[in-house]
Amino acid sequence: MKSIFNRKFNLILLALYLVSAAGAFAFFNYQNNSQGDLISPLVPSTTSTTSKFEKILDIDPSAPLTEACPLNGKKYTVVERQAWEKRRPMAVMIENHIDARPQSGLSAADIVYETVAEGGITRFMAVYYCDAVSQNLTIGPVRSARTYFLDWVSEYSKYPIYVHVGGGNTPNKANALGQIQSYGWAGANDLNQFGLSIRECQRDYNRLGREVATEHTMYCFSEALWKEAARRGFAAEDKKGDSWTETFTPWKFSDTLPKNTTPASNITFDFWEDYKQYAVNWVYDSEQKIYKRKNGGESHIDKNTDQQLTTTTIIVQFATETGPIDEVKHMLYGTIDTGKAIIFSHGQASQVTWTKKARLSRTIFTDSSGKEFQFQPGKIWIEVLAKGNKIDYN
Repeated sequence: MKSIFNRKFNLILLALYLVSAAGAFAFFNYQNNSQGDLISPLVPSTTSTTSKFEKILDIDPSAPLTEACPLNGKKYTVVERQAWEKRRPMAVMIENHIDARPQSGLSAADIVYETVAEGGITRFMAVYYCDAVSQNLTIGPVRSARTYFLDWVSEYSKYPIYVHVGGGNTPNKANALGQIQSYGWAGANDLNQFGLSIRECQRDYNRLGREVATEHTMYCFSEALWKEAARRGFAAEDKKGDSWTETFTPWKFSDTLPKNTTPASNITFDFWEDYKQYAVNWVYDSEQKIYKRKNGGESHIDKNTDQQLTTTTIIVQFATETGPIDEVKHMLYGTIDTGKAIIFSHGQASQVTWTKKARLSRTIFTDSSGKEFQFQPGKIWIEVLAKGNKIDYN
């Protein structure tokens, strides 16, 4: 009898251990290191497991483009508007390390932010809403959160969908994971990969067709991410019935060429001096009325489409740069502030001023007369450079 009791007792202890071990694994995966580079427990495959994209909406190619995207003013069909109105914007952190190129999914973002993450290496935050609803995208490689990107994504909702793999978690102003907790996002609208399944994100060691380090292998899938957000109560409305648009301020749009502009068909700048692999060159195509991107001297390609990245508008925003502030070379950029910016569209440059009054406030751009700038409808890239950085254009 005593032997049977001991066996039952030991089985109970074993079960408790396994439960506690699983809980500890989940906890420490979320409270990861400042680089966001803890390894997901997925076994490397011998072949690529992620596709490029798949069409999920049946759109009549002759359907009129009448519906303006609230993020960037670009026109879409009624079918696409009906799809995007059921969800909220989703921002995904995508790395730009040279070993991560070409990235997947950047061309389908409505708005893209770029600035330095650490050590002169830039990172993107791609905001998806209108352009991505017609297809299930592979997006990545996905990397970690940074504090200043949290201020920018907060412009799209008090509870935006924010996708990343871990983040800065040091006891200083670069504590992105601490901020996510304090905003009430953790486990809710915050889609940290360590809290997701392989339906939403998985490592693909063979997508680029060459050997890369594990931190360059995490890819996520747009439709699965939006479905997971909806399951958690963050579709177009949240669990309380509040729409994401309640704290969102759209920019103004117009096809009219701004006044007081100067020619700008070729734009070149560095984020950090002597980091030429991350230097950017945008070249204007006057026939298509878009800018084409080069990165590190090479055409910047989206692996999903095998096409060069393009945009209608580029905002070069000058901000106060601080850092590196710790041993892992974290940076800080002034977001709640005011400063100078240059907006490039129509092959022209406009000198403007930017202002962001609070975390949830929209960054507003005003011309020399104090009027809010009206953007050309279309995709927008926001390049955040340190104040004093040189930018060449002609």
